[in-house]
Amino acid sequence: MSQINKQALHLRAEVPYELGGQRLDQIAAQLFDEHSRSRLSAWIKEGHLTVDGAVLRPRDVVHGGAVLVLETEIEAQGEWQAQDIALEIVYEDDHLLVLDKPAGLVVHPAAGHADGTLLNALLHHVPDVVNVPRAGIVHRLDKDTTGLMVVAKTLEAHTRLVAQLQARTVSRIYEAIVIGVITAGGKIDAPIGRSSQQRQRMAVIAGGKQAVTHYRVLERFRSHTHTRVKLETGRTHQIRVHMSHIGYPLVGDPVYAGRFRIPPAANPSLVQQLKEFPRQALHARFLELDHPATGERMKWESPLPEDFTWLLSLLRQDREAFVG
Repeated sequence: MSQINKQALHLRAEVPYELGGQRLDQIAAQLFDEHSRSRLSAWIKEGHLTVDGAVLRPRDVVHGGAVLVLETEIEAQGEWQAQDIALEIVYEDDHLLVLDKPAGLVVHPAAGHADGTLLNALLHHVPDVVNVPRAGIVHRLDKDTTGLMVVAKTLEAHTRLVAQLQARTVSRIYEAIVIGVITAGGKIDAPIGRSSQQRQRMAVIAGGKQAVTHYRVLERFRSHTHTRVKLETGRTHQIRVHMSHIGYPLVGDPVYAGRFRIPPAANPSLVQQLKEFPRQALHARFLELDHPATGERMKWESPLPEDFTWLLSLLRQDREAFVG
């Protein structure tokens, strides 16, 4: 059944005298802080948020003692199907859930992936998220990237998690296997935007959005490196683009890895695994954030998936075969 719901919203608040004299949009953001500033501003402009019964502009000054009334309907964000798709849920409460995404699961419906996505699964598991922007999805993982994602179950949680992501207080740490031997860790600060040559690809380009990635070495092999990567920003394909940009693309990346490379005289098992690795070797290993309702700092860890650990074991065997 298609999810097209509307949720009535009726809120009332008296402006405290200490807030009097500020702009309406500023006061509304403090009194109704479970909603984003942009959403509140739109409601003011549309006449859904009134002051003593009158429609004002967002910039109009409001005095203490005035009564704000918000009456509106929150509409579903799209016509999406709820689908019974199994989810690996690591943690869940009334406000959020944290899941461990498998490879191959698309996060959000798009061209070529109208259904069968994480969003469709969420609508089945938590039907009320149809009333939360993007069904509560506040950040994405690429289709073939595995690991931890947080989903907001309420509007308030969504607003606060998005604010944390914007303030860069959510810690997202990944592990990757890259082509080439990295000598030391570092920081990549290079803007990312759509490639002018191929619109499906992202690239480091002048005028792109700021993107900052930190990386360090966990283990070196003859021609590869196991790395830990921490995102400071969250651009599309950021880790894949940045690591390729500095000359260490991810194993198995069909878009950014370029020419296939193998260690000289490598064991046939390793050669086969490197050739046939079905996806970019990238896993969202750690997630840490402030709980949107309690403020408590929470953290989760996801074990490395089987294909990742098997490749690491083959790389270790290869390195040991050539020691000395």
